[in-house]
Amino acid sequence: MQFDVVAERFRLAEVFTISRASRTEARVLTVRVTEGGVMGWGECVPYARYGESPESVTAQISTLTGPVTRGELQTLLPAGAARNAVDCALWDLEAKRTGKRVWEMAGLSAPGTVITAYTLSLDAPEAMRAAAARHAYRPLLKIKLGGEGDMARLEAVRAGAPDTPIVVDANEGWTAEVYSELAPHLVRLGVKLVEQPLPAGQDGMLAEIERPLPVCADESCHDRESLPALKGKYDVVNIKLDKTGGLTEALALRHAAREAGYGIMIGCMVGTSLAMAPAVLVAQGADIADLDGPLLLAEDRPHPLRYSAEGAHPPEPELWG
Repeated sequence: MQFDVVAERFRLAEVFTISRASRTEARVLTVRVTEGGVMGWGECVPYARYGESPESVTAQISTLTGPVTRGELQTLLPAGAARNAVDCALWDLEAKRTGKRVWEMAGLSAPGTVITAYTLSLDAPEAMRAAAARHAYRPLLKIKLGGEGDMARLEAVRAGAPDTPIVVDANEGWTAEVYSELAPHLVRLGVKLVEQPLPAGQDGMLAEIERPLPVCADESCHDRESLPALKGKYDVVNIKLDKTGGLTEALALRHAAREAGYGIMIGCMVGTSLAMAPAVLVAQGADIADLDGPLLLAEDRPHPLRYSAEGAHPPEPELWG
């Protein structure tokens, strides 16, 4: 079994900004696992917020030698981008070797289309109003906030898209006081959910203050081990394969979170259709899906995911799985 890692860049259609940084391209690692002349592949996005870099993730993958099963991988690599790409590549490899689709192998029902949010990046209020107006036809908008002037941004987005459902992502950019001040206005403006308002590790106040709308854990939730610390603070968990370390743990986390009473959101980093393909399987039946990475790109993989008015369609086997 051979593991190959390649760093690739895909241009974005527009500059993408969150509370921490801006970017003009998606920087991903493509992992190919080859055995017996058959190749499976997967993609990850190393994320500096979690102490990852392309170099560190590549180094993690380079420790793998010899044949590795998905079960063994769970103990060989920690949750994170490296394990994600390898895990998804191993799923794809087995699908190609057996002629079965990944959803069949995982014991899942045949997947359907998934309504996905479309993300508006952090910008000046008027720019966000214009962007909201351009995308008001979409079924769900996700708004990046987390800085001074957020109230003006929210008002501007609602003016640009008066009837479109909205979720808000603060990317750890608020304090408990700011959240408490903004929360009534979020409700007034029809916001359906707020994602990670407080920094992970500093979110204890969420258990003590009023939460008038659902609060979703993103940076505070990585895998099943994260769940106990979320109790009383969050209503929804955001499952991302680059956090869970692949499809295997993502499916397990989805089951455990549902059993614990959490709502389910399926998210993504800014990546290509190859990264979204396994996430579409996890997003089946989720309360909210945010799998718009390919919609933000100016270029994508061959055989990309298809998006339509019905949502993101399941991947064709030519892409993955």
